[in-house]
Amino acid sequence: MNWDDLRIFLRVARAGGLSGAARQLRMSPPTVARRMLALERDIGRTLFNRAQTGYELTDDGRALLRKALAMEASARPIDDWLAAGHDRPAIRISAGTWTANFIADNFSRLWTPNDPFRICFKTTEARLDISHREIEIGIRNRPAESGNLASRRTVDIAFAPYVARNHPDPRASEWVAVGSDEAITRSARWLLAQEGLSICAWANTPHTLRDLVRAGAGKGVMPCFAGDRDPRLMRAGPVIEELAESQYLVMHDDDRHRPEVRKAIDRLHALFRDHEELCRGERPIGASEAADA
Repeated sequence: MNWDDLRIFLRVARAGGLSGAARQLRMSPPTVARRMLALERDIGRTLFNRAQTGYELTDDGRALLRKALAMEASARPIDDWLAAGHDRPAIRISAGTWTANFIADNFSRLWTPNDPFRICFKTTEARLDISHREIEIGIRNRPAESGNLASRRTVDIAFAPYVARNHPDPRASEWVAVGSDEAITRSARWLLAQEGLSICAWANTPHTLRDLVRAGAGKGVMPCFAGDRDPRLMRAGPVIEELAESQYLVMHDDDRHRPEVRKAIDRLHALFRDHEELCRGERPIGASEAADA
């Protein structure tokens, strides 16, 4: 018994004749007729009463129809599973808040509607496990540290303090910080380690920190590629040299050879390299008197 023959049989039974079944199957009516004759010979049963008005099922035909419908229903999950295998794969990219925001603003550089893959952002300050394939690409401030990972350096990242552009007194403004329980990044921990700083507000996410700074609550530390792109902010001091770091794309050593992952890696690398001066803090859109002092 051949499932293809049963599939054709179902079409004929449902259509009640050759012409309708042939159109659905994209076959010629004579070919459909020959396949049904071959099926009847194989099973030794007459399945149809043939007439000019169409094909009418016999008792054996109706019995086979019930069984074939059950087989079709059982096969549908397999068909769905096979179809899902042809769906566009998702490339999961893990990045901190500032970097994810930068990539999102430049999303057309990373993905086009013609690409055979999708992008899945994993925005977190925590470090996801690439070795166990929680993600395909991680954007980090250090290179790969295990044998099954690979890394590719992109650009140098600078950090500086920022304040609202309309702040009346940037020099005297207090600080906005990420709370100690959420201070995962180097810049957040650095600020908390400084002695003699007056902190007026605490945030639990970088997004909230930026919102507070924009609102004039005080000044906060941000990477220059984030602060210098924001027209509502200006620098409140010079670049913080001790926070300078290099950025790396980290990926599984096997996955990086997949065509879609390789394409995403190359595009991310080109995106950051094209904004190298911005990332190094060499393209501020404005500065306060404190920054020039």
